[in-house]
Amino acid sequence: MILGSHAAHIYSMVSKRLSRGKESWVRHAFTIIEITITLCILSALSAIAVPWAGKLLERVQVRGAVLEVESIFSSARHIAIARAAQTTVDIDTVARTIYVSVGGDTVRKKAIGTDHGVQLSASRVRMSYAATGMGYGAANLSVIVRRNASADTVFVSRLGRLRH
Repeated sequence: MILGSHAAHIYSMVSKRLSRGKESWVRHAFTIIEITITLCILSALSAIAVPWAGKLLERVQVRGAVLEVESIFSSARHIAIARAAQTTVDIDTVARTIYVSVGGDTVRKKAIGTDHGVQLSASRVRMSYAATGMGYGAANLSVIVRRNASADTVFVSRLGRLRH
């Protein structure tokens, strides 16, 4: 018991501090007012940040889809040059899918709308690359990728070059 009372005495000495000759207690927790103010500030910041983060995610999805559309057109051009054959790119805006075919064989199919959650629209639904890599039916073809308020456009020139 002596050890127990001695430990209690040491604890009381440690938990108190001397301030101008008077003893004062050391706080070990936050008050309910401090917690309430902190929660109010955090909720106000969240109310501002959540819509902004949603718009950012939409832009990221659209940008990913645009990069994939550019990749598909670029690979179609490379396939045409490598196989020395005419390559066709078909854009199905209803199914939100892009197909690359050589002759009657589909060599690449990508469901852009499903993968990225975007809508596709195009000024033309088909274009072809000659064996030299020149574009046919691409006279300023534009593919618009949209998700809610975010949108971006991929342009294909007459020569088959891409820009966005």
